[in-house]
Amino acid sequence: MRAEVRSQLDPFFRSLGQVSESALLLDYDGTLAPFQTERDQAFPYPGIALLLQEIVRDVRSRVVVISGREVTDLLPLLDIHPRPEIWGIHGLQRLRSDGSTEMPHLDPQTLHGLSDAERWLSYKHLRHRAEFKPGGIAIHWRGLSPLDIADLRARVLLGWRPIVAENGLDLLEFDGGIEIRARKANKGDAVRGFLEEISPSMPVAYLGDDTTDEQAFHAMGGRGITVLVRPEWRETSAQLWLQPPGELMDFLKLWLRSCNEGRGRATGGDARAVNG
Repeated sequence: MRAEVRSQLDPFFRSLGQVSESALLLDYDGTLAPFQTERDQAFPYPGIALLLQEIVRDVRSRVVVISGREVTDLLPLLDIHPRPEIWGIHGLQRLRSDGSTEMPHLDPQTLHGLSDAERWLSYKHLRHRAEFKPGGIAIHWRGLSPLDIADLRARVLLGWRPIVAENGLDLLEFDGGIEIRARKANKGDAVRGFLEEISPSMPVAYLGDDTTDEQAFHAMGGRGITVLVRPEWRETSAQLWLQPPGELMDFLKLWLRSCNEGRGRATGGDARAVNG
């Protein structure tokens, strides 16, 4: 690890080793796991699940996965025991570590709009491209040619924009697709809600890759550290850039080591800087 990057991380990891609880917030697709055309095959990078499991088992660390996926889709992919807390559907759905689930009631207008969006997909014979989940419908185009992606994107925008306007929904583009969803669902809101529950002095990190994670980076409000995780750099408000899987593993190993050193005191990789 370069000296200037380590000097940027050292204060955070020192603080991690001096407290009794910390929080590690993580996106899933593109961050912990490489993108796959077959989404049910998007397993974590080799070695990542094992490291996360060790961190989850450390009572000093609270691990939270915040994803656009539905919670039930993530559980067999992560396969971590004990499982971490998971916020699914961009924070609309929450599975706590004790197994309890929270899902807000969706108003009739939202449900009506999503039904209209589903009917439009059926009429256009596009249901095979759709992921249906509570509070949203996502169209995935990973694996298509650039020309087919442009055509599909234009068709979906043309069909869904009036539905969004009439029903107070959100239309979100992400890496590999587009989603119509309830306006309540936002990773930034999920992060803000989580931060309100914990002590202001608790060390926190958020790791994500997509443009949807920018909302979460901003919601951190300067607390802890924010990390962009992706093979290629892009413009971001995150403080650090890690290239998976190697640099991501380095970061997680540093996290685990800091927690272990802190526990030892209590009882008697590589990264690249982006923004200063």
